[in-house]
Amino acid sequence: MNKRNVAFLILLLLAIDQAIKVYIKTNFYYGEEIKVLGLDWFRLHFLENPGMAWGFKFGDGYLAKLVLILFRLAAIVWGTFYIKKMIHEGYAKIFIISAAFIYAGALGNLIDGAFYGLIFEKSDPVIRNIAEIFPAGGGYAGFLNGNVVDMWFFPIIDTRLPEWLPLWGGNEFTFFDPVFNTADVWISTGVFLLLIFQNKQRKEQKISDKIKLKYTEGSRTIVNDTY
Repeated sequence: MNKRNVAFLILLLLAIDQAIKVYIKTNFYYGEEIKVLGLDWFRLHFLENPGMAWGFKFGDGYLAKLVLILFRLAAIVWGTFYIKKMIHEGYAKIFIISAAFIYAGALGNLIDGAFYGLIFEKSDPVIRNIAEIFPAGGGYAGFLNGNVVDMWFFPIIDTRLPEWLPLWGGNEFTFFDPVFNTADVWISTGVFLLLIFQNKQRKEQKISDKIKLKYTEGSRTIVNDTY
């Protein structure tokens, strides 16, 4: 897999992620939710996340957000060189594709945190406004202080636990609860593929090593019999 194909894949994944985020940000008010195809378990739910992927947070305040963004930036720089190394050393295509998915996802969320505060109006949950892009009065936050846009929500199980259940009886229970974005999907897909095919690669390597060992031992036996 050459550099051009990898770059195209990354740009395509990044474009899909950003197009969906911009659409949600400029067409939904904060907290708005719609059921996709009328399905209860598949919804678009607009939230903004100041922290990490899958709705998790990394501390509070500007300093915590700055540390997170700088970490993402360092990961992007490192990832750029690592993907180049993978291509140069002829890694299996599936591993390069997996790395490209993770890279595109990390870059997508980095763009949100770095630039969205500059180019978007604030989505206010109280007045439920639809945010403008490039508003006349400027964005809602400074450079590196924006929020990540989340929208995918899959409450496959949404129920109330039975009263007889200890500790949690009577509480509402939702699975799957986090609201996430497309960049999170790219990262999770890349990690999932790596885990699957890394194990497969290890098994194939063990089989290959056994064949080589048998071949070597067979060659030694032939040599010893000859002499």
